[in-house]
Amino acid sequence: MTSEQEWQDDKAAFAVEAGSPPSSAGPLARQFAELTAALLTAPTVEDVLRRVLEATALIVPSADLASFTLIDPDGGFHTPAETDEVATELDRLQYRFREGPCVESAEPAGPAVAIAPDLAREHRWPRWAPAAVGLGVGSVLSTALIPGPPTGRSLGALNVYSRFPNGLDGADRDVLLLLATHASLALAGTDAVTRGELQAEHLRKAVDGRDVIGQAKGIIMARRGVSADEAFDILRRASQDLNVKLAELARTLAARHTEIDLPAG
Repeated sequence: MTSEQEWQDDKAAFAVEAGSPPSSAGPLARQFAELTAALLTAPTVEDVLRRVLEATALIVPSADLASFTLIDPDGGFHTPAETDEVATELDRLQYRFREGPCVESAEPAGPAVAIAPDLAREHRWPRWAPAAVGLGVGSVLSTALIPGPPTGRSLGALNVYSRFPNGLDGADRDVLLLLATHASLALAGTDAVTRGELQAEHLRKAVDGRDVIGQAKGIIMARRGVSADEAFDILRRASQDLNVKLAELARTLAARHTEIDLPAG
């Protein structure tokens, strides 16, 4: 097993090398080698995105949630892949408010990288930042998906959320730039029809997820006498405490609500 100090030292060395694996071929370099091999066998773009998100959770331990933002042909945004429905909600609020790190970094005229170490003290996004804190997020980092040269057209963004203030640092930023490059190259090889199918499939899954989450919220509201927002917060906190995806927890509660209940607080 690699110690935490060894991992942090290797991460720092990896960032200093600006994308070149450290000469000692430490755990971070091995993770990237394994990711590259896995992506070569991924059958679809959705599989590529999913594997990059899985790698993000391994390579950036402070990444509690992660997602992809893609730009639609009409200039809108959608989330085709995420690690948890809370990440989808964080993205959706940015699309609605038209502010936040993933919108900012994905925009063609944007900064390509947007990082907020402490969302409780963040003033760039006056509506989204407080909403993100309310959803249990302390820091965030988004980086653009640019398949070509730095001046190329942005396809979207890779977004990472930490539950803790100062949970994401500059070394994480450099590692995420490399992860985003893997996803960008995969997306660059797809046509608009394929990306449209990816959006349609995710929308179907999102509707299914919202339906079951809505059922679970209704059960909690009736039992506890709380509002819809409070019911969602109970679900979110239970999801974190139990380390179970929000939709899976909601599905279990909706199916077995006569047998189980969530913790009160």
